[in-house]
Amino acid sequence: MAGFRYALMCVAALLSVSMSGSHADAEGYPARPVRIIVPFGPGGPADVVARQIGSILQENLGQPFVVENRTGAGGVIGTLEVAKAPADGYTLLMMSNTQTANESLVPQRKYELMRDLTPIATLNTSDLVIVVHPAVPARTLQEFIALATAEPGKLNYASSGQGTPYHMAGLFKAMAGVNIVHVPYRNSGEARSGVIGGQVQMMIDAVPAMAPNVAENQVRALATTGKSRSAVLSNVPTVTEAGVTGYEATIWLGLMAPAGTPQPIIEKLNAAVNAAVRRPEVEKFWAEQGAVPMTMTPEAFDKFLRADIVKWADVVKKLDKTE
Repeated sequence: MAGFRYALMCVAALLSVSMSGSHADAEGYPARPVRIIVPFGPGGPADVVARQIGSILQENLGQPFVVENRTGAGGVIGTLEVAKAPADGYTLLMMSNTQTANESLVPQRKYELMRDLTPIATLNTSDLVIVVHPAVPARTLQEFIALATAEPGKLNYASSGQGTPYHMAGLFKAMAGVNIVHVPYRNSGEARSGVIGGQVQMMIDAVPAMAPNVAENQVRALATTGKSRSAVLSNVPTVTEAGVTGYEATIWLGLMAPAGTPQPIIEKLNAAVNAAVRRPEVEKFWAEQGAVPMTMTPEAFDKFLRADIVKWADVVKKLDKTE
């Protein structure tokens, strides 16, 4: 009996040490700079938001949150770097629906999103906007569709690579029944420059990134891709309003960490990110850019990601028939 009581005391002691260690992980975190890997080019929505949120996290958690761009392969290279990083909370991934699309679009990748990474928090979501170079003789989406129909394969559209929301939004051409050629660029900044400079005729880009170019008449907006009109581009109809019924595409942003990162650190980061997203000045700035804050628990984000993977798998099947 004495031996049994001793064994119970040992188990209790081990549990106590384990629990206190977990709490210590969170209480002492971060003790050094944290890296936020952005697997996309500088200047795009993910990069801009990562730097904004990183600055607030540094202010609130007392350590630098350093943004590093690791571009290539439609987000796969940067995502893999985080998937292979130590699970200690010091390497985070800035991600979007590019990663959920890549689960079915890039079968040769060396990671699985829901196996090798763990959700931290969502950040924001925004609509996309279909724009054309001003030289394109189409002032409405229907006119663009008519032009593309009359000259199949002559018009083209830019994207920032395989698997990005901008490329996946190319599903538009299947729903509209037009033959336009996909021209991939290394990152969204180069793709944006391509359509502004007239090297390509059309692009589907995030509203926060492209709205300033619309305002300066560097491109012409034909339609936005949300369920309702964008507050930033309120004079621009949705794709559905413009005649392509049922079309909807958005981009969302979030943070993940390597699988196995201690849950207390995940919870601490989630609370800090959600607080940053709810700051009035952040909400105001994003609203002016056409983005809407998103806040979720890690568990809710996990469910969201799994559902998004399924959704994009269906989109990829449809896109395969048109590419």
